[in-house]
Amino acid sequence: MKDDEHWRERLSPEEFHVCREKGTERAFTGEYWDCKEQGVYLCRCCGEPLFDSGTKYDSGSGWPSFYQPADAEVIEEARDTTHGMVRVEVMCKKCGAHLGHVFEDGPAPTGLRYCINSLSLRLDKDATG
Repeated sequence: MKDDEHWRERLSPEEFHVCREKGTERAFTGEYWDCKEQGVYLCRCCGEPLFDSGTKYDSGSGWPSFYQPADAEVIEEARDTTHGMVRVEVMCKKCGAHLGHVFEDGPAPTGLRYCINSLSLRLDKDATG
């Protein structure tokens, strides 16, 4: 796994805070929260394909939301008890970047809502899932 110095050289301070320090961007402020463009959402840090735009939906939360990852094997989950809550954190399995959280209040077919920070993603408009 790369060290903080590696990531500080490649990410903006805001991206570093979210991806490497498990920060959260403010709701309704991220680049992709209401993006309707087609493509594949990649990990901002390592470029791993994480989510397809076909699984993105408007959850009303102010963050990009998806009902499933591009492949279950690309996401790592961990229990998160910060901020007085019990949640499930989701991270990029390839590089460990913090992406956001997954909740069980999403739409069919999975019933899941992957609530992801825009700063953790980069949309590849030329890719298809």
